[in-house]
Amino acid sequence: MKKIGLFLTASLLLSSGLFAQLTIIVSNNSLNDRKNELVEVKSSALKADFQNKTYVLKNEQGVEQAYQLLTNNDKVKSVLFQVNVKANNSAKYTLSEGKPATVKPKTSAQFVPERKDDFAWENDMAAYRMYGPALAKENPSNGVDLWLKRTDEIIVAKFYHDELQKGLSYHIDHGQGLDCYSVGHTLGAGGIAPYFNDSLWIGNHYSSYKIIENGPLRSTFMLTYDSVKIDNEYYKQTICISTSAGSMLNKAVVRYEGKKQKMKLAAGIILHDSKGSLDENAEKGIIAYAENAVSNAKVASGRNYIGVFMPVKKSSTMKKNNHILVLSDYKTSKEFTYYFGGGWSNWGYPTDGDWFNALKTFAENTKKPLKFKIK
Repeated sequence: MKKIGLFLTASLLLSSGLFAQLTIIVSNNSLNDRKNELVEVKSSALKADFQNKTYVLKNEQGVEQAYQLLTNNDKVKSVLFQVNVKANNSAKYTLSEGKPATVKPKTSAQFVPERKDDFAWENDMAAYRMYGPALAKENPSNGVDLWLKRTDEIIVAKFYHDELQKGLSYHIDHGQGLDCYSVGHTLGAGGIAPYFNDSLWIGNHYSSYKIIENGPLRSTFMLTYDSVKIDNEYYKQTICISTSAGSMLNKAVVRYEGKKQKMKLAAGIILHDSKGSLDENAEKGIIAYAENAVSNAKVASGRNYIGVFMPVKKSSTMKKNNHILVLSDYKTSKEFTYYFGGGWSNWGYPTDGDWFNALKTFAENTKKPLKFKIK
């Protein structure tokens, strides 16, 4: 009778959606250790009541892990958290009812109207911005600006505030990083443009923005460009960018809408004085560049790095308009995914080789995503 009672109690707990502990097993089938990599688990697979209860996530050592809930129409659709899994191995994470600790933000995305409509974002590795309508008279591009960081703190809002309110220029390193990257009317640090009729059609400022999710572990936003000229036609472009905690590159999903057309898309890196170190691999869809970082005060600030990865079946590379480009075929109205980002010798990548090797590992890992199952 005692066993029957225990069985009935367990059955009632399961049927009511309650559980003492749930285990998530994350598997790594690649040859690389996966460190601080973000995984997303659908809430329907977890069968947890995130609407009415709180939960604590822990690793195998019993250390609490931060997580982020993604919602749709105020309903939790999935859970994001970072994992560490050795090569060809697995790691266990447990979810149980309880009050989680406050999560330290590692990503952010924000519209900055006080700085001529910049749209800026960051993770714990680097920060970026793209240019908005208030800069229209200054001939901006749809290129990407890179801000170098040497802290995992969120710094973009502070940098803008100190520049605009205190006169403390973010073009000079005051201890947390700086903006010493020049974009002009180029693709900058990994922007993308159509390549058609032997021409690179670099765009202008974005027309509107939409923030989809905002930290602490992943931030996603969309920029819309209403009138992108490609030869004699105009197209609407959207680019949806996600930045994830611990990731060296941003993920971008691009779409051009308009007249049906076959073309190539070219993601690029401006070579500036062309004195930097270049690494490219057309077969793997990779381009990377390293150059001296110098502040506005003419102070040498190590090396800054840029990388682009296109996870496509066939790509090519070329130099054009003082850019290094990686290109692939594209048809209008289709979605196209690529990755771009930057780093610094003063934060995580001491040498050019460290950056180049990390980019190759990133590409390999992207092609072999982590898998999970629920117990």
